[in-house]
Amino acid sequence: MPFLFTIALAIAFLGVSTVASAIKVVNEYERGVKFTFGKFTEVMPPGLGVVVPFVQTWERVDMRVKAVDVPQQESITRDNVTVSINAVIYYKVRNAERAIIEVERYQYAVRQLAQTTMRNVVGEVDLDALLGEREKISQQIRQIIDAATDPWGIEVQSVELKDIILADDMQRVIARQAEAERERRAVTIQAEGELEAAENLAEAARRMSGVDGALHLRTLQTLRGISSDDTNLVALPIPMEALRTLERLGEDLGERLEASDDSDGGGHATEDEEDEGTAGDPGTLEEGNADGAWPDRSPGDAPEFAPSRREEPSERDASERSSSSAS
Repeated sequence: MPFLFTIALAIAFLGVSTVASAIKVVNEYERGVKFTFGKFTEVMPPGLGVVVPFVQTWERVDMRVKAVDVPQQESITRDNVTVSINAVIYYKVRNAERAIIEVERYQYAVRQLAQTTMRNVVGEVDLDALLGEREKISQQIRQIIDAATDPWGIEVQSVELKDIILADDMQRVIARQAEAERERRAVTIQAEGELEAAENLAEAARRMSGVDGALHLRTLQTLRGISSDDTNLVALPIPMEALRTLERLGEDLGERLEASDDSDGGGHATEDEEDEGTAGDPGTLEEGNADGAWPDRSPGDAPEFAPSRREEPSERDASERSSSSAS
């Protein structure tokens, strides 16, 4: 009797355990893929499900979005620059059946596919594009991975490049390049500002010149500004009419000097001709000197001396003797 009771108790316990193991709980964010004798049967929805022991098996699939870190790896860009880059991928399972049947360990497969795709895409772009167009490159990687994982029932939602690490010498080169670019922009902006200021100043001068009293008012404003500063500068206001008068006087004086220079040049030419005409006739020259008929000269001309007759030695001795006897 006790032996039969023990057997019955064991059978009851085995039955309860079998029934308990057959009942499965599927969470809201999960799906259960059921197989009967190794053949796909159904996808179990959230709630209670029954899996017959020794006859059926099942796989639990998480349908939430997953984040997968892509390990840091070295890649070579199109312009032969070595960079170390890592990323993170966000994906989710859309079809639990295909995620279990079409690929083994879909998490590992997605990670490996992301590594190779990222390396290939980085090798097709330049360093400048990699640093300046990270969003575009991330989108390109996402599209490639999503197209490859679509048969697995997996949707890649986004890919984010985390760190792009360069060698120390390349970092120094990029820093110098950035500094030169900033200096170029500063010079360009300064030149554009000076050009705009000059254009505005020219326009203001043009408008003020057409309004009576505008220049005087501007002059008074400038003097007031100078006097308000703590400086030792003394400003003497000069009317614009006086400046214009001085300008006209300067122009008139310049014209007169030019006319005087022209007339002086003609007079010298006449004197040269007269000198050439009289150089061969000493008698004519002496008559001209006696009569006082010298050519006209302007006050500014240099004095000219008429050629004198050379005295003979006898005449010079006679004049010396007469002067000594007179003394």
